Amino acid sequence: MKVLNWPIPALLAWGSAWGCYLGLRHLGASEAVAMLVATFCGGLLTTFGSTTMRRVLIVLGFPLSLLASSGNFAMPPWGWLVLLGLIVLLYPRSAWRDAPLFPTPKKALRQLPEHITLLGGARILDAGSGMGDGLMALRDAYPRADLNGLEMSWPLRVLSAMRCSFANIRQGDMWLVDWRSYDLVYLFQRPESMPRAVEKAEAEMRRGAWLVSLEFEARELEPSGVIYGSDGRPVWMYQLPFQRRT
Repeated sequence: MKVLNWPIPALLAWGSAWGCYLGLRHLGASEAVAMLVATFCGGLLTTFGSTTMRRVLIVLGFPLSLLASSGNFAMPPWGWLVLLGLIVLLYPRSAWRDAPLFPTPKKALRQLPEHITLLGGARILDAGSGMGDGLMALRDAYPRADLNGLEMSWPLRVLSAMRCSFANIRQGDMWLVDWRSYDLVYLFQRPESMPRAVEKAEAEMRRGAWLVSLEFEARELEPSGVIYGSDGRPVWMYQLPFQRRT
């Protein structure tokens, strides 16, 4: 079954659940019955969620919004429009195919220098730098490197620039910016993004450069190395030219 671009499955599920709930209430169904049936109907769209976390969000979105709209948590209809507007502002539609806000744990990359030696001044790019947590972890690993961040969302770009004055952070599309000048490109995206990242790295990055991914591997490649953080999440390391799995 085709996976729809996020957050379209969630919006469809929540909208369908609310329509079902309001329809049942209009027909005289009790609040409890209407809520259960509506939650089930919305949950049918979990098949369009590409990850377990997204399927959970699809299921829980309606009951949580119903709770927030009742009793002491009442929110007027325009409040939901404002919230949706903030989400769109934070995550432009062009970024929906990429990862949501995945903060890099502070010490997740500390072991990288044991496997990847970079000279002082080496250029590193955090592609999709979010609030700057990845840049902080990279600075912890390579304090003498020339650190750069690239973030599609301008509010996150501003916030990360405030937190990471040691790095050069630009607003832009990580897929449109040339990776040619970087010695290492760091990603914490999602599984669906990895084939595209591999293709871009092979087309643009020089021999000897590195592609590093937290948690999500490039399944078509043999890793040059793998390390594990204190929380057990892997950091996958791939050096150009890549070695394809047979």
